[in-house]
Amino acid sequence: MANHFVQVDDLAFGYGADRLFEGVSFSLSSGDRMALVAPNGAGKSTLLRLVSGEAGELAPDRGRVVRRKDATVGYYRQSHELDQALMTRGGRGDRVDVLDAFLSGFGELVQLRHRLDDARHALAGAADADAALARLAALEDAYHIAHGDDLERKIEILARKLGFSHDDLGRPVASLSGGERGRLLLGTVLAREPDLLLLDEPTNHLDIETIGWLEETLRGFPGGLVVVSHDRRFLDRVTNHTAELGSRSFRTYPVSYGRYVEQRAEDLERERAVVERQQAFVEKTEDFIRRNIAGQKTKQAQSRRKMLDRFETLEKLERPEDVWADAAKLRVRFPECPRSGDIVLECTGLGASRGGRRLFDGLDLLVRRGDRIGIVGPNGAGKTTLVKLLAGRGDPADEGTVRRGTNLAEGYFDQHLGALDPSRTAVEEIRSVRGDFNADVARQYLARFRITGDDALRVIGGFSGGERSRLALAKLLLEPRNLLFLDEPTNHLDIPACEILEQALARGYEGTLILVSHDRQFLETVTTRLVVIPGGRDGRAEVLPGGYREYAAMRERPADVDPTTDGGASREQTRSRSVKPAPPPPPPPPPPPPPGKAQGQAAHAARKAVSRDVERKKRRVDELEKKIAEAEAELATMRSALAAPPDGDWEGLARRAEQERVASRRLESMVEEWTSLSEQLAG
Repeated sequence: MANHFVQVDDLAFGYGADRLFEGVSFSLSSGDRMALVAPNGAGKSTLLRLVSGEAGELAPDRGRVVRRKDATVGYYRQSHELDQALMTRGGRGDRVDVLDAFLSGFGELVQLRHRLDDARHALAGAADADAALARLAALEDAYHIAHGDDLERKIEILARKLGFSHDDLGRPVASLSGGERGRLLLGTVLAREPDLLLLDEPTNHLDIETIGWLEETLRGFPGGLVVVSHDRRFLDRVTNHTAELGSRSFRTYPVSYGRYVEQRAEDLERERAVVERQQAFVEKTEDFIRRNIAGQKTKQAQSRRKMLDRFETLEKLERPEDVWADAAKLRVRFPECPRSGDIVLECTGLGASRGGRRLFDGLDLLVRRGDRIGIVGPNGAGKTTLVKLLAGRGDPADEGTVRRGTNLAEGYFDQHLGALDPSRTAVEEIRSVRGDFNADVARQYLARFRITGDDALRVIGGFSGGERSRLALAKLLLEPRNLLFLDEPTNHLDIPACEILEQALARGYEGTLILVSHDRQFLETVTTRLVVIPGGRDGRAEVLPGGYREYAAMRERPADVDPTTDGGASREQTRSRSVKPAPPPPPPPPPPPPPGKAQGQAAHAARKAVSRDVERKKRRVDELEKKIAEAEAELATMRSALAAPPDGDWEGLARRAEQERVASRRLESMVEEWTSLSEQLAG
């Protein structure tokens, strides 16, 4: 395994006849940061479980995962399941607090501290005081070298970065919400500083500032990393190569997510063209054989048959798998909504407290028709509280007034998906709003949101997070809404669904929008104004003109766009062309041939020229047949090499991928030439 922390060889997994993935091969070494991408339900979390060594009874159908014996693994689960050791102290059932859980991430240092405490207690009654003192001194030296005295400070810093206050450290773990448990689990995983880090949707419950901190932390991570995320900007900033998981393909690209999107589109287009040209080549050849096998061109037809037989001995090219094709079928279309009044919401003196803690106060906000307002702030600052207050769902103790405009048709998306009844089927949930839909119409409508077949008749309680989110969107869009409140709508969506919803809101929705989201790309595309809740003691919310891009620039974060450049000079250079001299006039035509014998000789010479040209084309066709067969074999070898684990040599992988592209284009050119010559000879 050389220096690889883990090597995965030809892994395949499925449930019965339902194949999730196969042919998965890769390795990870120090500095490798891989984005694992695929639609929801493709098996990303399953693959991470298999790689982690915490798969339990889960076992691959084929292949193996080999981890280096001394390599440590940190695994952040999307389900936020906390180890029982984090829930009880010492297995005795005593409830533990947040500080205990964070301490578990510093396991070796905590054990050293316990041994040091034991040595101090043993010193008083030691029979051999000198030996006890020597042991104590050695432990104290080891503890200081490991910076044990800074342990509490390290935990305070890590906890604060993840949104936990000093007071939160004393809270029982059992009292934490799902999002808080997720952040706690992430902290314990990062604290261990493992060799191999596996992160499954780590940004789901993080605020924008914490996501930025996590990005910087992971960019400096010295081990191997695999991350699953629907946050496109996060993937671009953290990873240095991308792996695409399909049911019958596993593609690796030595680039981050944004470049991967471009390269995979180019690869799919090129591979489809190769397959289509091969199919056209075979069809034209078979047609030539049918038309000429019993005629004057029998030998040519037999030659074509032999060539097709040689083709059949090679692996037939399959149409490339487009893993995102079905995911892109999600259709989010907002019904035409009634026109509201110009003033939608007029808010004065808004404020709220929860659990004795002041969240925000003194907010004045005027919302006009067509506004796209994003609400941002740290975890616990009161973003959801504010959006509920604006939507008329706040607490009776909340302060201020919200005057609603005229002719409003409102819709609310709850990040906890509480509007769904888990005891109903998807069809029943749709019909609870649209009683005029029969079961067939409801199923057709659900298919627009990728809820198809038997899934439409399943009980919602058994749905995944992504399925529930798409169903909640489907329910929201059943009726025209000219005022939408969306609280973290992208949390459980895959990347194509995020992009489709983003574009639908930006281009297809004519109403007014108030949005809570930690997805920076989503905020940047959709919003035109922001409400910023600072959190902490200063709870005065602020309304800022401009969208997320302007807000990020104001906070002096790195710009997310390339600097604009003045392209005028280059355009002028493009326009300026050197004037070329006119070509010389063509030579005069030769004089007409003399009549009689000379004319017959000319005709004979012309026939000989045509005959020579036919022979030349036949020789070229024969030559091409051999070269095409050789090129097919060479291409098959190259693709087998590309499917093999890159062993961390991502530059080599990029070089081999480019060689494969060149070989493909060369094959395409030869097939085109063969087809053209064959048609000329057949004519």
